[in-house]
Amino acid sequence: MNSRSRFTRRPLAVIAATAAAVSLALTGCVAGEDSSAGAASEAADGGTLNIDFATYNPLSLVIKDQGWLEATLAEQGVDVNWVQSAGSNKANEALRAGAIDVGSTAGSAALLARANGSEITTISIYSQPEWAALVVGPDSDITSVADLAGKSVAATKGTDPYFFLVQALEEAGLSTSDVTVENLQHADGRTALENGAVDAWAGLDPIMAGAEQAGAELLYRNLDFNTYGFLNATESFLKEKPELAQVVVNAYEKARAWAAENPEETAQILADVAGLDLEVAKTVILERSNLDVDAAPGDAQRAVLEKIGPTFVETGDVAEQSTIDDAIANLLDDSFVKKADPEAIKES
Repeated sequence: MNSRSRFTRRPLAVIAATAAAVSLALTGCVAGEDSSAGAASEAADGGTLNIDFATYNPLSLVIKDQGWLEATLAEQGVDVNWVQSAGSNKANEALRAGAIDVGSTAGSAALLARANGSEITTISIYSQPEWAALVVGPDSDITSVADLAGKSVAATKGTDPYFFLVQALEEAGLSTSDVTVENLQHADGRTALENGAVDAWAGLDPIMAGAEQAGAELLYRNLDFNTYGFLNATESFLKEKPELAQVVVNAYEKARAWAAENPEETAQILADVAGLDLEVAKTVILERSNLDVDAAPGDAQRAVLEKIGPTFVETGDVAEQSTIDDAIANLLDDSFVKKADPEAIKES
């Protein structure tokens, strides 16, 4: 039987009021201390901030669209280089290679990268999404996860949809050895499903929402199998340019409040970047993206990671559970969010 899990969503007015209160509270918590505006002014002159944007991270799209980082960092002569991430795996590759300083991934992908030696730290939580599900074509005779036995499933390894698939199979008494996993990037997975090259797809929004509009069906949904959206930075960047990292987190908190106050505009920005119909983008933003989430990485994320961690050992992605435990213990850093000052971010 198909399972569907939904957010209990708060009215937009409540979300906007909450965001405003959080903004004021965050501003107040740094009163009497070195403000983030002061920290920004102390950032090293010149250089470049390499930061990603991704359609699965709506706040990154808002920040890029509004030009806040460029406006805020112009006085320090810091250029902003935006790099698009096609998936968590691509963001992790860019972080590991030093191509970006800050990148967007799912929590599961961040944990896997850290456990496998990538020197990254999570400095903010950008969303609690229901962005992954198992998808089949409109005429498929597959009606349950159990029916996937012996079938082919497209999934992007190292991303939340892949780990969603692993957990869904396990719940149904199966494993990845019972299916043929075609390792395709998210957009290619949709194409493979629509072309009949695979029987199912572990999908990711907003690509998944577009496929759904075109006739695909969500076979299985489960919010608990989705991990949070993690904003990660390289440890070298945090060590060398902590003031710049603080500016990024400040911008994310400004974007969180802005998105809560401007949900329609946020959906339009997503639609423009992702090439989606506005109604599809609204589904992603209003129904399957919880941006009104505590940004400080902490116990909620740790609990999710502790749940998914053993799966990495079972699948052979990580050798030992102790490696997972060490990664969880060292991945999360809430200090930047605790000092966040959205008002330090300038309008473009």
